[in-house]
Amino acid sequence: MTLRCDQTPEWPLLQAHFSTGARQQDLRQSFAQDAQRFAHFSQSAPHVFADLSKNLWDRDTEALLLRMARHSGLEQHRDALLGGQPVNTTEGRAVLHTLLRRPAGMALPGDSSTIAADLARVHATLDAMLAYADTVRADEAITDVVNIGIGGSDLGPHMAVLALEAFRVPGKRFHFVSNVDGHELHTTLRTLRPESTLFLIASKTFTTAETMTNARSALAWFAAQGGQDVGRHFAALTTNVEAAQSLGITTTFGFWDWVGGRYSLWSAIGLPVAIAIGSAGFRDLLSGAHAMDEHFRTAALAQNLPVRLGLLDIWYRNFHGFNSRCIAPYHAALRRLPAYLQQLEMESNGKRVGLDGQPLPYATSPVLWGEPGTNGQHAFFQMLHQGTDVLPLELIAVRQPTHPLKGHHNKLLANALAQAQALMVGKESEDGHRHFPGNRPSTFLLLDELSPASLGALIALQEHRVFVSGSLWGINSFDQWGVELGKVLAKDIEARLDSGDATGLDGSTAGLLKRLLG
Repeated sequence: MTLRCDQTPEWPLLQAHFSTGARQQDLRQSFAQDAQRFAHFSQSAPHVFADLSKNLWDRDTEALLLRMARHSGLEQHRDALLGGQPVNTTEGRAVLHTLLRRPAGMALPGDSSTIAADLARVHATLDAMLAYADTVRADEAITDVVNIGIGGSDLGPHMAVLALEAFRVPGKRFHFVSNVDGHELHTTLRTLRPESTLFLIASKTFTTAETMTNARSALAWFAAQGGQDVGRHFAALTTNVEAAQSLGITTTFGFWDWVGGRYSLWSAIGLPVAIAIGSAGFRDLLSGAHAMDEHFRTAALAQNLPVRLGLLDIWYRNFHGFNSRCIAPYHAALRRLPAYLQQLEMESNGKRVGLDGQPLPYATSPVLWGEPGTNGQHAFFQMLHQGTDVLPLELIAVRQPTHPLKGHHNKLLANALAQAQALMVGKESEDGHRHFPGNRPSTFLLLDELSPASLGALIALQEHRVFVSGSLWGINSFDQWGVELGKVLAKDIEARLDSGDATGLDGSTAGLLKRLLG
């Protein structure tokens, strides 16, 4: 059984620690007083080096947070997650995205009785999917791959295909259509020819409104353009094989109810990634994620990077009161990473009630947002440096570039290092406009290279970090009931847009409906 963070004996100690000194911590003094601060607050994990030393905590803070994590039962909760116990309590399901990247035949202490059979099915599906991916890669007649999906069926694959551009198969273009706004699909279709296009329809249930609307429009376009052989030019990533076949789609790859949408990149949903980087590249992606899984499972809490990041998130949200975190990847290929992390964290931990369904007495998920550096420096970094709110920044940099252009990469890395430094040290000036207060926190994550393995590890690191904070907050990080109400109301309003009937609506919605109807 787990204890909520505020129910541990360390919670009031952390409150006292914050109010009696930690609230006034000055990072410049902390470095001056502790020559080993960087060594203590930095560490290596699989494919990722992390510098946490420019954050507003000290050794006493971290020690209390680690004690809180142990008392809360975090380690037991982690083991239940990895072992296939039904930690998704509101839906009565296991959460086993980590099984999708576990090597064949590997058993862990505490595995549930069904894990071995599930793992065998995972690898059978993986082998079939990767064989198909390699067939498509080798098919020169297919020049365009269009992924139609939304949420986890779009954000993860889209982010990964862009991130691994340097490993992408030549001669193929990749398109991602998620929005039900027809402008997106229409603009994409205008660039395509049916005989050279493969559509991937990604929906676990094959009932997702946006995805199925786009899928039917794509099928209609294919027929209207004289397309032949739906079976060759469409594939479905779904468990609802019957629904796919009713549309003439005969190639399907499924996954399981213990794979949540925002954790589904590692499943058949990752097919566009596998086509882009090949079966060997996709296995490297899984291998990098599995290496981080093993780090999360086996490393002592004090040197467990997902745990340390998750504890820092608790410290910032519930003690400092910081309500957002800015993500700044200093690599153009990671430009969709902030959007991916938004769903991962805010859909997982944007909850106001605990496991018992009762309101929580503290804040949970921060707002995640960001843009790649150096673009963000010319957009919102003004606020990071001189705004009235303190907004923790997370920078992600890559040591080795994959382009041959001289001078660019050192300028990029210099900017990343300088921004973190400037936020911390600030600059004194009698002219208030030119004064930088400094003492503003940042985390620096460094990859040696941006490869399938390092990307897999980086994503898994963020997944586990979200689990840690969710576990300590006592919430279910694996459901998303908050997305349901709007879907239900949209069906009613769609019918009203056809009928013009505004009866029973609130005054605002009725007024807008009439305005839309002209």
